Amino acid sequence: MSPDHPPGLDLDRLGVLLDRERPGLVNGPLSGRLIEGGRSNLTYTVSDGTAKWVVRRPPLGHVLATAHDMRREHRVISALHATPVPVPRTVLLCEDEEVLGAPFYVMEFVEGTPYRTADQLAPLGPERTRRAMLALVDTLVDLHAVDPGEVGLADFGRPEGFLDRQLRRWGKQLDASRNRELAGIDELHAALGRELPRSPAPAVVHGDYRLDNVLIASAEGGADSIRAVLDWEMSTLGDPLTDLGLLVMYGMPLGMPDSPVSTTAEAPGHPSPAELIERYAARSGRDVSGVAWYTAFAWFKLAVILEGIHYRYTLGQTVGPGFDRIGDLVPVFIEHGLTTLREGLRKG
Repeated sequence: MSPDHPPGLDLDRLGVLLDRERPGLVNGPLSGRLIEGGRSNLTYTVSDGTAKWVVRRPPLGHVLATAHDMRREHRVISALHATPVPVPRTVLLCEDEEVLGAPFYVMEFVEGTPYRTADQLAPLGPERTRRAMLALVDTLVDLHAVDPGEVGLADFGRPEGFLDRQLRRWGKQLDASRNRELAGIDELHAALGRELPRSPAPAVVHGDYRLDNVLIASAEGGADSIRAVLDWEMSTLGDPLTDLGLLVMYGMPLGMPDSPVSTTAEAPGHPSPAELIERYAARSGRDVSGVAWYTAFAWFKLAVILEGIHYRYTLGQTVGPGFDRIGDLVPVFIEHGLTTLREGLRKG
């Protein structure tokens, strides 16, 4: 780990803060490393040579504080720590921008591996892959079983009208990125609006629940259990089936080899969408008969996100490998959304 200061992380100031607020926690000079960047909040590992912690802060030069609200992330993780949902233990929240230039929080470092693609899952083998994916579903059930009021999250969101607001929000995001014709996108948006389901009782919703937002234990350290659920920046109180729809979407094959955005579906041993849904229904007792709508909504939301990335790429605002191919993915996501809404989710 480099002793240099990564951008956005002043280790001297962080050390002074920790010594003052958590005396005895740090036992040596701090070193740090950026472990995740991009559009999301920035994540760093920090060590004193013996122990490790994780620091989360907004992107450098962030403008919309509400999109990178450190207080919300810290609050939900702190609230969930006493529940069956595995989350890191929080150390402190700092809203004084003089320390790192933005609000941030510190939490414990949790050992585990995030898996993003089918290729990364493949070396685990079919049995371990299946076990990890079913554990992912079970952890989602645990999250949705949490009573928000009992953990101090009764006012964490506005569940009334949640789906309607979500659909309008992503429609506005689409309008902000329009610079080409996209066949079917308006049809999909309109169809989702016409068939808006009635939401079940609200739950704590993660908002971006997928395999690479959790840490999986090694076979020796917990038999592929979920060690921690991460990246709570989109969490709120809302319709729990939106989390299930997104998870199912990421479990469906894209049919595009070498895609810069991939699902995990092609990994040997990966449960089918029907198995994921049935597992959730059996464990949660929830009515999942309308899950096709939620999965189609997930396809729509991802199409809008990808179109936004493509739009910024055309303006020269995004650099890096794979961004030149993002635009080709958008019609594929639109078609999957339309097909899912028309035909539902086939068994298999």
